[in-house]
Amino acid sequence: MKVQNIKNIDKFFKVVDQCKGRVELVTGEGDRLNLKSKLSQYVSMANIFSNGEIPELEIVAYEREDIDRLINFMMND
Repeated sequence: MKVQNIKNIDKFFKVVDQCKGRVELVTGEGDRLNLKSKLSQYVSMANIFSNGEIPELEIVAYEREDIDRLINFMMND
């Protein structure tokens, strides 16, 4: 799924941390980084973070509950 205009990075990662299953960031090269790993969070954000907001990410969540949680974050944040 595409996630756009994340302005509250801390809240986004809190939502990711609450997910039960694996949540991955798909890079432009097609690599998948485990967003539940703090190291991956720091590395991925260092590479795409600019001006305090993330314009667009492609993420993959495998559990329906996690997908719903992420969609809820996008709609209500």
